[in-house]
Amino acid sequence: MPTDVLKIVSLAALLPDCVAALEASQFGPFGFEVVADMAAVQARIDNAACDALLLDVSAGLDEHHAVNSREVALLFVATDLSAPAVLTLLNAGAHDVLHRDELGDPSLARRIRVAIQIKRREREARTAYATDLSTGLPHQQQLIEHMSHLLALREREPSPMAVVALRIEGLATTEARLGREAANVLRRRLAVRLRAGVRASDVVAAIGADTFAVLLGSLLSADDAHRVGAKLLVALLKPSQVMGEPAVVAAALGIAQYPQDGTQPEPLLQRALGLAAASQAQGREGMANFVEAGAAPKAANDDATS
Repeated sequence: MPTDVLKIVSLAALLPDCVAALEASQFGPFGFEVVADMAAVQARIDNAACDALLLDVSAGLDEHHAVNSREVALLFVATDLSAPAVLTLLNAGAHDVLHRDELGDPSLARRIRVAIQIKRREREARTAYATDLSTGLPHQQQLIEHMSHLLALREREPSPMAVVALRIEGLATTEARLGREAANVLRRRLAVRLRAGVRASDVVAAIGADTFAVLLGSLLSADDAHRVGAKLLVALLKPSQVMGEPAVVAAALGIAQYPQDGTQPEPLLQRALGLAAASQAQGREGMANFVEAGAAPKAANDDATS
């Protein structure tokens, strides 16, 4: 992300009031851009092309001011700074609320810098432990970040995507029989199988100790998610040897699809996890059902080696 880039939108008249105060401040340097509409604003956010947005909402807050500001500090300019009005703007996602007359104030640069730094710390806190140490896979929060980005793009270019959750049974048994390191080896092996079974553009994440999730970001049709899920089950259920001993797991599958099962990251993931939790785990019998009846179902993204 560019450093200290301030995007000014909604009213070009904001720019002359801001520039002198910001250019003279040691809290910068700042860069400026005026964009035409909220679609252009969201495009800058999707491309991580700004650190802060300054929006004039003096005429009132409406749906045209709704932006996904998860990664960007959002400052609203208003004329009504009464407690109810400010609280409404804060609930709408503002990190600070300025009066129109404050745009030329020397404190403006400091307030923008504070909002940017707070947003950066929030982002760092979300990603500080974003990798599962046992497998090297991203875990839940990083998966949510990927989903948020893809869903923002889907608002302009709708196309199918899905989250596949896979609940594993047998890791605790392996740990009890062979020890914790053996269970970790088996878990890493399962992670490798999942990663090998999807495209490089798909995201495999570790969700807790016994669950994985796979974000299928681009599908030709909704049916592709079920074919990919079936393929991944087959891969997981292949027998393994850990420390010279056989290790077998069972797995349960849950699939949530965009947009029919939800349009926001957390509900989609929770639906997939809930379905996996409620599903009967398939063990060796499940593997036989897939394999002995013939070849495993071919997935739409079968360009990767399983």
